Formats: sequence, structure tokens, C-alpha cells
Amino acid sequence: MSEDLNPVVPIEEQPVEPVEIKEKAEKEEKTDYSNKGLKEIVDSFKELLEGENMQQLYKHAEALKAAFYKNLRKEKIASGLEQHTEAVEGTEAPVEEAPEEESVSVNPFAEIERGFKDLYAQYKTRRSAYTQEMEKNKEENYQAKLAVIEDLKNLVEAREDLKETFPKFRELQNRWRSIGPVPQARVKDLYDTYQHYVEMFYDYVKINKEFRDLDFKKNLEAKEKLCERAEALAEEEDAVGAFRTLQKLHEQWKELGPVSKEFRESIWDRFKAATAIINKKHQAYFESQKGNQKENYEAKCALCEKVEAIAKTEVADSTEWNKLTKEIENIQKEWKKIGFASKKDNQKVYDRFRAACDEFFAKKRDFYSGFKNQMQDNLAKKIELCEKAEALKDSTDWKKGSEEFIALQQAWKEIGPVSRKKSEQIWKRFRAACDEFFNNREKHFGNQNSEQVDNLNKKRELIEEVKAYVVEDRDEAREALRAFQDRWNQIGFVPFKEKTRVQDAFRKAINEKFAEFRETGSRYASKVDRTVRTERDRLVQKFMKKEQEIATWENNMGFFSQSKNAEVLLQELNKKIDVARQELAELEEKIKEFDREHEQE
Repeated sequence: MSEDLNPVVPIEEQPVEPVEIKEKAEKEEKTDYSNKGLKEIVDSFKELLEGENMQQLYKHAEALKAAFYKNLRKEKIASGLEQHTEAVEGTEAPVEEAPEEESVSVNPFAEIERGFKDLYAQYKTRRSAYTQEMEKNKEENYQAKLAVIEDLKNLVEAREDLKETFPKFRELQNRWRSIGPVPQARVKDLYDTYQHYVEMFYDYVKINKEFRDLDFKKNLEAKEKLCERAEALAEEEDAVGAFRTLQKLHEQWKELGPVSKEFRESIWDRFKAATAIINKKHQAYFESQKGNQKENYEAKCALCEKVEAIAKTEVADSTEWNKLTKEIENIQKEWKKIGFASKKDNQKVYDRFRAACDEFFAKKRDFYSGFKNQMQDNLAKKIELCEKAEALKDSTDWKKGSEEFIALQQAWKEIGPVSRKKSEQIWKRFRAACDEFFNNREKHFGNQNSEQVDNLNKKRELIEEVKAYVVEDRDEAREALRAFQDRWNQIGFVPFKEKTRVQDAFRKAINEKFAEFRETGSRYASKVDRTVRTERDRLVQKFMKKEQEIATWENNMGFFSQSKNAEVLLQELNKKIDVARQELAELEEKIKEFDREHEQE
């Protein structure tokens, strides 16, 4: 026997679902549109209107309407067209609708609101037509099901042969299931009547006992599985999810046929017991939410106190405003995570929180209204510094130019901030002029290092000349010795690491070539050794050390340019480098003066 033979379960076996719980479940399924923009809300409404699913449209229309007017108020407040009275997400603040009629005005939101109202009017028209159509369909369905019952009644009373009766009964069951919903007020009586004749069919029609028992067995197995699923749901922690799944199980139970009389009461009691547990946990979940309302109220009061304290803080600069704004935003996020307080306290604590937030942002708005003009003045001053830097960037007066650039950089530091849009642009312009000057200066002083290499080569060539000199006449040899010494002293500095090596090579060549003039040579060599290795050596070492310091500082400038305080660090380094170069020039002059005095001796 096919399972299609199964009748609908008696109405008394259907669990009663509390209206309050159903309403809460429906509320939980509503979509949150509060984070969508006006255009997204309107587009969503249009898409639903263009679709064929009226149930989806009905389900989302009011949520879209509430979100639209809430966000419209926010936009008006942001544009200054309306006083700030918007509700924080998560509270129960009412949403006011715009007037039904509004003439065209300078209000930029008027057309947006008018367009939304047109969509909502279309929805109400469709909803009214749909409701009327549904009621009409339900009445037609009711009449169709009455016809099925009448045919079923006739079938039961006819007592025809099983071969003819069974296919007719199955066709009546299929007709019954294919018919849609009926008016709610007539559901119970209708199902009771239908079930009565179904039971009569099973009780009085001369049906084959084997088929009947097999059908009862299959129905019992199916209902046992539903019981097992319901009992498993009763163990789940998610009370809301379990409740929703239970409703689907009840729909399946209704479609299953009866079981044998000996199991009818026990199987239903088992399913009903699991249903009761799930319903109780679902109800307890909402009751627990009420128990948390006091804690939620206290938590929200604590957040109000934090915002009120911040709102009273005296702030003098944008950095502090940004810091406090971030704190306010974090507190608002925390507010949204807290559940509802009791109905009488929720609006009151929300109003307190909103007032503190409004006070803070009003003070911030006043600050930046004056700050904007100040930033314009700062921009003009920085443009003036850029022009001065650009006029100075090609200067070759390195000392004076460095001093002037340092002064410009110091002046730049003392000027306040400009708008974020212009800040990076104006800084790059100023930085480019500074970099060009200091890069040119670096190239200029970098050439001095190549001069030291040239001097090293000249001294090596002179050493070779000394080695190649042939002594023929004593007087000429003495003149040649002095000439070699004079030429050696006239050659400038060499790289520091080569200084000692090349000096020793020169001294050795002199001693070997002019050995017969040992007294004169020794005296002269001794004098060179004494001066070079004492005062002159000290000056040269100091000179080379200062050069190394300058090179290190200039190399570090490239790294400092990446840091947050680059401007300050670069100013300090440039100042150090300028002082060091001045000292370097003084040391060079002292060494030259020393050599001139030595030459006279």
C-alpha cells in the first residue's frame, strides 16, 4: 500500500503554539536595514516591488520604511537641515514619518522622500489587492476542501469494492493536499470533519488488514523519527533555532497518516513532551532577556557617565579632538552591543546618552568652524615659505644658504596644520626645494674627496722621482732635497687611511737617496717627524674625524626622512653639519698655516 494513502493527523494532535512566541520568532527574522544608505534602501524597495514574491515584500516593507526615515533624519542632521535627534541603533526610539504631501522646495531630500513615498503607496496598493486576493483564494480553497469532504463522505458510505475505492481515496487525499490555505476561523472545524471521514474510511471500509497494518507501521516509523528529531532539538542550546526547526517538524507531522490505535496516544504523547520542552526553553530564553534588562540599564548608565565626562573636557587642538572622537565612537559601538533595558528606562537612558554625545559633537563642530579659517592662513604661510625655498635652492653660498634653509624649516615647524587634502602636496613642494639645495651642497663637498685621491697619486709620483734622482753634485743634491720637501708639503691632504703609509714611503726614499747628507737629512727628517707626528698630525687627525662625522650625519639623513619627526631631525642634523663644515674649514686653514711656518724654518 502506498504512503500516499496516509490521512492528515487529527487536529487534537497538533501542538498549540503560543501567539506571543510566534510573534517574537517573526520579529527575530526581520532584516536590519539600519546600516544601508538611502539609495540602497530605495533600490531594495524597488527590487521587492518588481518581484513577484508578495510575502517577501510584506515581510520587509515596514523595516525598509523605518530604516529610510531614520537614515533620512541622519542625512538632514548632517547637512544642517534638522536638529540632531536621531536614535542610536539598538534603542526603541520611534521613527517619525514625513508628511504625506510636500511641495518642491530647496530641501535636497524632498525628492528622495517623495520618491520613497510613491514606492510605499504602490506597496500599500499591492498589499491591499494581495490581501483581498488571498481572502478570496482562501474562501475558494475552503469551498474546494468542502467538496473533497463531501466526496470522501460519499466514498465511505458507498462501500464499493477495494479495487475501486482505494484509488478514489488516494485521489481525494492528493486533491486535499494540493488545495491552499483556508480562512483561519474555519480551519479547526474543517480539519475535524475531514479527519472524521478519514478515520471512518480506515475503520469501516473493507480494507485488506495486511495493507492497513503496513501503512500503520510506516506511519509509526516516520513519527518515531520525528520524535527523535524533536528530542534532539530539546537538547540544543540555541533555543530560538530549535523552536524554528520544531515548527517544520509539526508541519511534517500533520501530513503523516495515523498509526494503529494502540500506539496513537503514546506516540503523540512522546512528540508532545519534546515539544513542551522546546517551547519552555524558548519561553525561558525571552524571560532571561527580561532578567538582563537591569544589568543592561546599569551598563548603559556607566557609558553615559563616560561620555558626559568626555563632553566636559576642554580641548585645544585637533589631535586631542581626534583622540576623544575615537573614544566616543568606541563607546557608541559598545552601546550597540548592550541589550535593551526595561521599557520605562530604555528611552530615558538613551536620551541621556544622546544628549551627552550631542554636547561633545557640538563643541567639536564649533572648534573646527574656527579651525578651518586658521588652516587657510597656515596654508598661505606655508606657500610663502615654499616660494622662498624655491628662490634659494640654486644658491652656492653653502654656509649662508644652509642657515637660511634651517631658518625656513624652523618657521615651517612653527606654523600650524593645514587641511588634510593640501597637507601632503604643500609638504612635498617645500621638501623638494630643500632637498635640491642640500643635494647640490653634498655634491660640492663630495668633490673634495676626489681631490684627496689626486693628492695621493701626486705624492706617490713624487716618491718615484726621489727614487729615480741621481746624486752628482753635493750642492745640487742639497737643493734637490729641499725642493723635494717643498713640493711634498705643497701637495694637499690625502685619504686618512693612506696618510701614514705614504709618509713613511717618502721618508724612506729621502733617507736612502740622500744618505751621504745624513746630518742634514736626519736633521730635516727629524724636524718633519717631530712636526708631523705632533701638532700637524693632531690637526690632520682631527680634520679626518670631523669629515667622518659629516659623512655619517649626511648618510643618516636619508633614513630620518622616513620617520614621523623627519622635519625636526633634519633641522638638527643640518645645523650640526653646518657647524662641522665651518670647523673643518678652520682646521684646514690651521694645517696650511702650520705647513707655511714649517717651510720657513
